[in-house]
Amino acid sequence: MKKCVVIYNPNSGKNNKIDFINKFEQILNENNYDVKFVCSKYQGNIVEIVSSLEDNIDLVISLGGDGTFNESMRGNFKRKKRLVLAHIPVGTTNDVGKMFGYGKNIINNLKLLMDGKIVNIDICKIDNEPFVYVAGFGKFMNIPYETSRSSKKKIGYLAYLLNGAKDLLRFTKMHEISYIIDGKEYSGNYSFMLIANATRIAGINNVFRDVKLNDHKVEVVFCSLKKRKDIVKTLYYLRKTDISNVPGFSFYKANNVKIKVNNQNKVNWCIDGEKLEIDKDEVEIKVDSNVQIMIPKININKLFIK
Repeated sequence: MKKCVVIYNPNSGKNNKIDFINKFEQILNENNYDVKFVCSKYQGNIVEIVSSLEDNIDLVISLGGDGTFNESMRGNFKRKKRLVLAHIPVGTTNDVGKMFGYGKNIINNLKLLMDGKIVNIDICKIDNEPFVYVAGFGKFMNIPYETSRSSKKKIGYLAYLLNGAKDLLRFTKMHEISYIIDGKEYSGNYSFMLIANATRIAGINNVFRDVKLNDHKVEVVFCSLKKRKDIVKTLYYLRKTDISNVPGFSFYKANNVKIKVNNQNKVNWCIDGEKLEIDKDEVEIKVDSNVQIMIPKININKLFIK
């Protein structure tokens, strides 16, 4: 039989006592997998678990939120031989899982996965630190990692919205940024920036259109909006068009990005919903395409180049 490891985060989502292990084992056994279950004990534990797995593991399934999948991917990048990863969402926002075509029932999601395919996916690295689908800094970027776990368990996605409303009322700091996109230089003052390889971000579908997760490029956005009313208008625009057509945004597709923040104080990055502290004002983002994941078939033709 093939070997599978299921790593689950007991703190993801509203309910941390999901009775899934027996059913998961049955389904995986029926699909010729001998399975081992591992529960993460603290933040960063999944990185350690994945990085130390034996090379003969055929599939690693992470069960949790977007940050859980991020930890699984980071652990994979620490290995000499990368393993095939999969992810089943049990978080609050679940951008990655919903983009891949999963629903809310984790048993059905496992069945979808077992009928899925292994594909190559682009993974971005910010100064060699991998992230699965989105990174950025500036306005609103602190919300994912500053929203408390207790509030997410109580009210779910609404916790993010409430913190977003509070942040909207705060003063918007502008960042003086110089950046190079595939060799071309640009500069300006921006309230926030995003780098993504995704169609869904912060619970909003189709933020970017015509995204291919294996085209060796990432979507890059710099926002020059500062006034509150202009920022609110973008929510209206995003219901009708993608972010590349919204006023106040500079949009690029790129393979290599270098960013220098000319502020005196350092900025905190948010990667896949988690805080990343970088102790320098200049970073480089590259795309690594030598990564395999297993996902349901439902959205493969839409998300991947054949």
